[in-house]
Amino acid sequence: MESCREKMHVAGTAGGDRAGRAPATIVSVNVSAARGEHKRPVAAGRLRAGYGIAGDGHAGSWHRQVSLLGEESIRKMRDRGLDVGPGDFAENLTTRGIDLPSLPVGTRLRLGAALTEVTQIGKRCHDRCEIFRQAGDCVMPREGIFVRVLEGGEIRGGDAIEVLDGTGGRS
Repeated sequence: MESCREKMHVAGTAGGDRAGRAPATIVSVNVSAARGEHKRPVAAGRLRAGYGIAGDGHAGSWHRQVSLLGEESIRKMRDRGLDVGPGDFAENLTTRGIDLPSLPVGTRLRLGAALTEVTQIGKRCHDRCEIFRQAGDCVMPREGIFVRVLEGGEIRGGDAIEVLDGTGGRS
């Protein structure tokens, strides 16, 4: 019998899982020029090692260089009647097919050509965002994750996401 960790890993690899589900992918790359601005989807982005997405207002030499949120989490808010989509939660990468909040800090992810490491699960919201004011809830503080970029590279919607072990190899 597979452990939860094994199931999560298989579902999060580029080749899909044994049940035939689609592989984990990047749905959308989202950027904004400055903090506090709505992020807009772009065709592609360049992840820079030790920095984040070139041209994004949240990038910098800190532990939350790139934020990720699952399309599945966004769907939860849509089901509550909100008209939301990629970038509306200020996430840099909208993903599909991977249980992001179950990934332990230190997990390495291959995002397209880039290598990243999970640094934080969720975040504390100091100010209630517009989504919280509309719905009384927001998924980003619980289900979003943050990574730092170890090896840069170009990323775009449709790129595979692969869960790696703590040393950069397949787990």
